[in-house]
Amino acid sequence: MDVRPQLIDALSALRDRVAAVRLPLPLPGAPRARQTRAELLAQLDDYLLPRLKDPEAPLLAVIGGSTGAGKSTLVNSLVGCRVSEAGVLRPTTRTPVLVCHPDDHHWFAGARVLPQLTRIWLPPGQARDPDGLDDLGPDDEAAAVLRVETAVSLPRGLAILDAPDIDSLVVRNRVLAAELICAADVWVMVTTASRYADAVPWHLLRTAKEYDASLVTVLDRVPHQVIAEVSRQYAALLTRAGLGDVPRFTIPELPESAGGGSGLLPTTAVAPLRAWLTHRVQDPAARQQSAGRTASGVIQSLNVRMPELAGAVAAQYAASVRLTGVVEEAYAQEAARIRRRLQSGGVLAGDARTRWRGYPLYSSAGELLEALVDSLIALLQCAVSAADEQIRVRWGREPAAGLFRSGGGGREAGGWGPDEDVAGRIAVAVRRWRRVLEELAEEEARQLERNAAPDPETVAALLAAALLGGRRARRAGEQLAERIGAQGALRLRDKGGELLKTYLDQVLGGERDRRLAPLDALDVAPEPQAELIAALSVLQKERWQR
Repeated sequence: MDVRPQLIDALSALRDRVAAVRLPLPLPGAPRARQTRAELLAQLDDYLLPRLKDPEAPLLAVIGGSTGAGKSTLVNSLVGCRVSEAGVLRPTTRTPVLVCHPDDHHWFAGARVLPQLTRIWLPPGQARDPDGLDDLGPDDEAAAVLRVETAVSLPRGLAILDAPDIDSLVVRNRVLAAELICAADVWVMVTTASRYADAVPWHLLRTAKEYDASLVTVLDRVPHQVIAEVSRQYAALLTRAGLGDVPRFTIPELPESAGGGSGLLPTTAVAPLRAWLTHRVQDPAARQQSAGRTASGVIQSLNVRMPELAGAVAAQYAASVRLTGVVEEAYAQEAARIRRRLQSGGVLAGDARTRWRGYPLYSSAGELLEALVDSLIALLQCAVSAADEQIRVRWGREPAAGLFRSGGGGREAGGWGPDEDVAGRIAVAVRRWRRVLEELAEEEARQLERNAAPDPETVAALLAAALLGGRRARRAGEQLAERIGAQGALRLRDKGGELLKTYLDQVLGGERDRRLAPLDALDVAPEPQAELIAALSVLQKERWQR
């Protein structure tokens, strides 16, 4: 096996790049990409890196298969004693059981393989309580445990792992079964005479072929009267799938196969499989072939799976850019519309227009200023509402936006519902603008001679009308110049205009950023795609140098 430090370093770097991948958006193909990521991490963490770092470690044969295939009975029979509970209740195997020779215990006591599983080990001589170990509580707790057993009947250098059902009704069991298979040097796939054509086992068989893994199949519980016919049909299916050279073992249906039996098959029934496994660990060439083939197959599969994962990352980023663009475009359009409304005097409508026409005979400066502020608030609220409606419609056509639609609630929660706080935020910002505008007017009035200085509130009202009234309020600018002089009026309008622009940008920019916040929080970036390809390139370079 190629165990050069440079190759291990390249694989470790690639593993870190895979771990950094995030695929949060519900795009077509995203579930498969997430599964690919999980499988890659499981194979790298649980098998490939540990195997390359410790090539002399025992071979791990994982016994996997469907519900009721007889995996636990097979494990017990290979070991020669009951180490895994066999029975009619499903699922029987909740806590995976790993069995090895006592001299090999140290290889599996720590986190070298399957680091996410907590170890339970009973020292020799201590009574075993299978029910207490296999039923630690809720399935989600038991799924995080690996029971390590030792048996002198197993040859040194071989460990056997009884995995949960690959088609278990318990989701965590199915996930754990897949992770355990990813940790195997040798996959032992167990099926029965009645279920050998089921889809789930064949999916795993094809996956093993794709990875070029060391694979063994066991056809279990075959009635004596049809053993030849069933074996022939199963062999034909394997050949048709390109797996004709896979070692195949057949175990007849026996009384011990039933759940009420002893849990141990006759020695002769499992002798061929046991001999095959023993030869794998005792013959150096066979051991090298088994471990090396599986490791090489996993590495070779990266040439296909890594670009696929990088493509999924690129699709996530492209979708994120599209969603961001919709938000930015909607608010940019409303910002432009507000500028046009200000130029045309759109704020001078309703009560504000009435107050302006009645000023100064029927409306005071304070009433005019208050009406203008209320009109600006209403204009901004309409703009934000229009932008959000445009976003809602356009995001509704994007599959990636389904993550936010399903969240419910208002915009603060990342959903489509109304944002009850938006009116309050806009009102606070506009009234803050009014106070700063009044301060500017007061400062300008103080620079005039005391006898000629106008009321600061009047200056502020005329300035607001000139800034917000557009063509409809030309007279406001003229009246402002009459009170504080042409230069003062020009200076004040320049300062007030910049101030108005700043506050309008703050309001619209703040609401835009709140809409983008849930999307930004996902941290979907383009860098992981390039990093995945770069890590794969480094790995390929190391292999070519080899």
